[in-house]
Amino acid sequence: MRGWMRFLLLMFNHINDINSMRKHLTTNKQFMIGNGILAFAVIFVVVAFVYMSMRVQQEKKVEKKYAETYTVTLIKGFIGDSLSLFINDSLLLNKRIVQGPISIKATRFAEQSALIIVDNLTERIFVFDLSEKGEAISLIKDINGIRRLLSN
Repeated sequence: MRGWMRFLLLMFNHINDINSMRKHLTTNKQFMIGNGILAFAVIFVVVAFVYMSMRVQQEKKVEKKYAETYTVTLIKGFIGDSLSLFINDSLLLNKRIVQGPISIKATRFAEQSALIIVDNLTERIFVFDLSEKGEAISLIKDINGIRRLLSN
């Protein structure tokens, strides 16, 4: 009788081991399915962000065209100076002024613009805000620096 009891005990332990393995297999399957769902969710989010960024880039490619123009006139006091004139970051003039007055015409190309004048000898910088409607700017140079003449 002892042999049978021992056999039944071994069989019962073996069955318990199989059931515990099934539980582990079920847990592993659940874990793998969860990881698969998470991977698909991540792929979906990445595709959605790439799509949205491509749409934004296409909208940005359309450049605004402006009809307004700026006319910058260097009236007096500039002869013999080496100047650089910029509107925003675009260089319009970089040379020594040998005769005056000098007029430079530029089309507006940004929503907000500023005229930047750099005296290349002293490296002094003068900044003037420009109107969004376009305008004619007259400048003179005296002891205090470069000034803008007000138009009536």
